[in-house]
Amino acid sequence: MPLSPPSLDQLPIRCLPPNDLLACADLSESRGWLREEHKWGLLLAAGTGYGIDAPDGEGLAAACVVTSYGPGLAAIGMMLVAERYARRGIGRRLMRQIVAEAGDTPLTLYATSNGRPLYEELGFSEIAQVEMLKGGFTFAEPAPELPPGASVRPATAEDLPALLRLDQEVFGADRTHVLARLPAFADHLRVAEHDGRITGFGALWPNVDTHVLGPLIAHDPETAQALVASLAAATDRPLRTDIDSGRHSALVSWLKANGMDRITRTSLMVRSIPDLPGDDRRRFAPLTVAAG
Repeated sequence: MPLSPPSLDQLPIRCLPPNDLLACADLSESRGWLREEHKWGLLLAAGTGYGIDAPDGEGLAAACVVTSYGPGLAAIGMMLVAERYARRGIGRRLMRQIVAEAGDTPLTLYATSNGRPLYEELGFSEIAQVEMLKGGFTFAEPAPELPPGASVRPATAEDLPALLRLDQEVFGADRTHVLARLPAFADHLRVAEHDGRITGFGALWPNVDTHVLGPLIAHDPETAQALVASLAAATDRPLRTDIDSGRHSALVSWLKANGMDRITRTSLMVRSIPDLPGDDRRRFAPLTVAAG
């Protein structure tokens, strides 16, 4: 008599190495998401992927990525369950294991309205509403002029140490293992400087038919807008980005005035901490909602 396949709650959870990239992209596509192979490649290299192989032998039944920033923070992203296994508890089981492995480490994630009830059940709470914006940048409303001695320019290799120091101050954790990959991952990387001191940086990286704007770190909203304008001028693709609509409503309004429209809204959530570390006044856009 042939053995019956194991039940979903008995399937092993395994780590996903970088060579599982195509299986992860296939899973994304099966749920109606973009394949996002470029992003999956970064996440699997800089973070830890978790997955459950489908018992029918057809790829992955579920996947998720955790990007650790040390004992003070880890980001959860790309939580996906194959449609044929949806609503059968497999996503809850995967998330429960990730939360259990995290222990006392604070966690953060971006949640859709569908995923939010599960995350609340696991102890996450919302700290912000985030607008995902997309569109061709029109330059209808120019960025304000920067003060004398301030400018935006392409980043060089020599800028990386100062960029990493600024990012750790603003992000509140060390992202070297992620941002050191940024020059190769992004098509365009810009820095803002004032009297020789770096006051912000931003990147555009390719994602299927758009350029994603992120991360975006800046001393003030004017510097953020100058970085966006410089980056937008470097591409003819539509832009896509995610902005905290409460903390940075002025930037959201300016982006909308320049042709970008809201395509969805997500919840920024945390667990085991009341808010994210760092300085949210200077943190304008994440690298990706899957990694913070």
